[in-house]
Amino acid sequence: MIKRSLIFLAIIGLVDSLYLTWIKLSGSEAICSGVGGCDVVNTSEYALLAGIPIALFGAAAYVAILLVLWLENRNSWLSENGPLLLFGITLFGFLYSLYLTYIELFVIFAICPFCVASAVVMTIMFVLSWIRLRNSWSLE
Repeated sequence: MIKRSLIFLAIIGLVDSLYLTWIKLSGSEAICSGVGGCDVVNTSEYALLAGIPIALFGAAAYVAILLVLWLENRNSWLSENGPLLLFGITLFGFLYSLYLTYIELFVIFAICPFCVASAVVMTIMFVLSWIRLRNSWSLE
């Protein structure tokens, strides 16, 4: 049940991140214009890291999560280490999402609902991966 939830959440996060990447790269206005500060956040200096949209890094993280989950039953190393690897990816994603949320609230003074959605998805995935890791250790 946890694995299916993680897959579902990773797909939601991937779609969200790809949408934000597309907005950034195409220069389009976000659907949420007028509802939040999507465009303010997406055009800020914090929307890029080394010239690459932050959302693209998020998409890569969600793809990595999906790959780990998919390959766990197909690879002996991932079978053993997948829960720990997944925990590490989601921990980093959770902490980086906290940082970006801080930037939105206290530096940019604008909130992007799509960014918040990604942060919530990553937070839930972090909690689920922690539970999954703990369960895998108790089985040994």
